[in-house]
Amino acid sequence: MSFYKQVTSKPWEYQGPVTGSGPESAFNKESERIALTLFLVVVCVIFSLLTVTYYLRMDLGDWVPLADPAMLWVNTVLLLLGSVALQRSTGLARRGLMSQSRSAFLAGGVLASLFVGGQCYVWLQLNSSDLGVASNPSSAFFFLLTGMHAVHLLGGLWVWSKTSFRMFSSQDSAQVRLSIELCTTYWHFLLLLWVLLFGVLLST
Repeated sequence: MSFYKQVTSKPWEYQGPVTGSGPESAFNKESERIALTLFLVVVCVIFSLLTVTYYLRMDLGDWVPLADPAMLWVNTVLLLLGSVALQRSTGLARRGLMSQSRSAFLAGGVLASLFVGGQCYVWLQLNSSDLGVASNPSSAFFFLLTGMHAVHLLGGLWVWSKTSFRMFSSQDSAQVRLSIELCTTYWHFLLLLWVLLFGVLLST
């Protein structure tokens, strides 16, 4: 039977890619990284335009500088620790230590959630001090910039929750590791973005 198959085989006919091998499989894995990179580029452009608009608006005479609440420093530390936890989760996952990786990954998400809660506290604090969105252009931009950042972080938490579920239910460790790495990259990006935004707010 094997001799018959060899004789009657048609090697010139396309047989299709083998699942899980070849360049097609590698491309499928890298496509998620490419999509994330493109998304981050778009976010960079949006925040760059907002920052330029922020500085241009300052030149008008009705701009009153806003004192930055001390809670922003605490929130910055929380986001930093969350990014560190996710980086640790990535390192543990690469070594196959999925149990420890899950703990670090969950810690990163909790810290990011605390960051969002801290930002909400800052907004409520400003609003109670009559420094709401409509009080002054500087306040409006503060709420806009910090709110846009928080929205992107909430989107990251949604992906984080899906990845967390996958970590406890999926048997595909390679796909889980990829999800962890993508979440970590996104968290590092949001941390860097927040540091830049915080620097802008502090300097003005």
